[in-house]
Amino acid sequence: MSVAKKEYKRVTVKSLIEMKQNGEKISMLTSYDYSMAKIVDAANVDVILVGDSASNVIAGHETTLPITLDQMIYHASSVVRAAKRALVVVDIPFGSYQSDSKEALRSAIRIMKESGGHAVKVEGGEEIQESVKRILQAGIPVMGHLGLTPQSIYKFGTYTVRAKEEAEAKKLKEDAKMLEELGCFGIVLEKIPAKLAKEVAESVSIPIIGIGAGNGVDGQVLVVHDLLGMTHEFNPRFLRRYMNLYEEMSSAISQYVDDVKSKDFPNEDEQY
Repeated sequence: MSVAKKEYKRVTVKSLIEMKQNGEKISMLTSYDYSMAKIVDAANVDVILVGDSASNVIAGHETTLPITLDQMIYHASSVVRAAKRALVVVDIPFGSYQSDSKEALRSAIRIMKESGGHAVKVEGGEEIQESVKRILQAGIPVMGHLGLTPQSIYKFGTYTVRAKEEAEAKKLKEDAKMLEELGCFGIVLEKIPAKLAKEVAESVSIPIIGIGAGNGVDGQVLVVHDLLGMTHEFNPRFLRRYMNLYEEMSSAISQYVDDVKSKDFPNEDEQY
């Protein structure tokens, strides 16, 4: 039986809670620039994540660690100018919130004031409790992120599935409840067993958004470059490619080069 969807002219934190309560799945995609965000927003994606994954797909770094707060604000500002409907959530980058709750608040305030973003996202559980609490006390909406947390890649040493062992699964459940109790409006669960993700989603009242976490959660998030097939070398099990833009763009650009070399472009109709 399909669920009747409520129309939202502007998606808010409150909208996402309503979607969960009504059994409507939440769609979330990344964007890092104005042009892409405009397309994503027009397609009625509910949440646009300005992810620190820009470090990988935009800047070409191996990890998310090098991207700076200034760079995140730049990307977020571009996305906010394009988003007319979607809720824009911005990652606070590595090193800007983990060690000092006061620095965490300063970082979150800069993102909100300078980019116009609607909420921030942070990775971790109990270990960042004070940072989350301080940001929330300032009235800034916070989304959590548990499971595989890419900012901690050198701690984990691998991008494999997390929380397969009982102890780590137990901590993840406790961290999710803690984030809910602190006041987070949602949590991303990345690359964990589907059964565990479903248990977490059923145990909290806030939306759980999965990436590589099965279909028992309240919504899904993907990196838009992966969905469109622009990052053709990245092939995780959880990824469904909806296009193969790498091949289509390569073909188009090669054709342009051939047309320039052969003097076919521009033709008489393409000049003044």
